[in-house]
Amino acid sequence: MKRPAGVRDTKCVLRTYRLSTVCEEARCPNINECFSRTTAAFMILGKKCTRKCGFCSVESSPPEPVDPEEPMRIALAAREMNLRYVVITSVTRDDLADGGACQFADTVTAVKECLPEAKVEILTPDFKGDLSALNAVLSRKPDVFNHNVETVPRMYPAVRPQSDYRRSLSVLQHAKNISSGILTKSGFMLGLGERFNEIIEVMRDLRYAGCDLITIGQYLRPSRAHLPVVEYVRPEVFETLRGMALDMGFNGAASAPLVRSSMNAEEVYNSTQVTLYLTNSQGNKKKVR
Repeated sequence: MKRPAGVRDTKCVLRTYRLSTVCEEARCPNINECFSRTTAAFMILGKKCTRKCGFCSVESSPPEPVDPEEPMRIALAAREMNLRYVVITSVTRDDLADGGACQFADTVTAVKECLPEAKVEILTPDFKGDLSALNAVLSRKPDVFNHNVETVPRMYPAVRPQSDYRRSLSVLQHAKNISSGILTKSGFMLGLGERFNEIIEVMRDLRYAGCDLITIGQYLRPSRAHLPVVEYVRPEVFETLRGMALDMGFNGAASAPLVRSSMNAEEVYNSTQVTLYLTNSQGNKKKVR
């Protein structure tokens, strides 16, 4: 079956500039929808991750050297794609002293120089909790700082064995504390065996950490080598959680089976701006649902 023209065009730009996307490497189920709109989530620092999470299809092996030309190639590709909203993520690079923070910083700067009107969202690893690395990234003033907790703390040994739930929360809280003008964002998956009360507790933890935006989606098993799906959660449960998130005070919430952290990121950001405008102009927060 022939791919839609938009998908072919997006892939052509990505291959021309020798770029990777989390859409492809993580086998996102929404890839054709996003690529057909000539948008993508750029993945920096190579295709190989130093961690091995039970849910993720990105290859875990010794990674490639950092490419100093990558930030500018991403900026040029984003300009050619005429993006108004640029999402930048990465593999985890525990082999690097700064966890790849300088590459994130340089990429944000390059994109903002090439596309001064575009908004930039970064989805980062935890940098092993190194606040100096985090500060280096935030100093370039991305519009949205995203770091996913991925699951409830009880599931971390199986789902994220090399990560730490409290460390992820502290990264989000630090980002909000030192950069109040930046929106913070996080997300997690359902269907791995978590309990409903654990889900609510994670949402409360994220709000306490100052998280502005939340995404909740269904876990889908990338291969038989990955964790099995314990439950396919009903759509009405996702909708209930979306309403609860907004009632908790999140400025934006995307919750549905196929929601992914970077999917429709521009739309989530724009809906948040409406909420913030209503808050600022009227003195009280009116939720936009």
